[in-house]
Amino acid sequence: MTGTAAPLVQSRRRDVEQRRARVEAALQTMRAEGADLTISAVARHAGVHRSFIHRHADLRAAVLAAADEPAAGARASTTVSRKSLLADNANLRDRNHRLASQVRDLEDRLGELLGAETFERSGLGAATGTRQLELAVERQQQEILDLKQQLDEREEELDAVRDAHRSLMKDANRVTY
Repeated sequence: MTGTAAPLVQSRRRDVEQRRARVEAALQTMRAEGADLTISAVARHAGVHRSFIHRHADLRAAVLAAADEPAAGARASTTVSRKSLLADNANLRDRNHRLASQVRDLEDRLGELLGAETFERSGLGAATGTRQLELAVERQQQEILDLKQQLDEREEELDAVRDAHRSLMKDANRVTY
């Protein structure tokens, strides 16, 4: 290393160590205050860019581990972990997709019924045999919709049971001191 580069390297190392110390101090302060612990929030509190935390795997791991720990004053029954929030988010997205699909099916069915009614009123209705088949198909489609609704209700009940089971397991596994 050249003579002029050594002071720059030392200065850079000191700067990195100072920023690391600020991040660690910010993490401790925020944890004590019970603040929301995210990489962005810790970086903002420490006065560093969040990429600094991402570049240092140990700092990133410390922030994520602290975020998963319950807050100091929180009771175990009210604490929500990041994993459970992600699971709830995924469940809500799936439910949203199911509901959107159900709405599309209902819109299609409504369009068919309105079209058939308009066709009949115009005097150009289908033959009697065809109409009986259409009615049978409509009954079967209604049965399918009813069964889908029952399935959705059962899935909601199962989700509620899973939540209750998760809560009971959390309470059973809680260590009391």
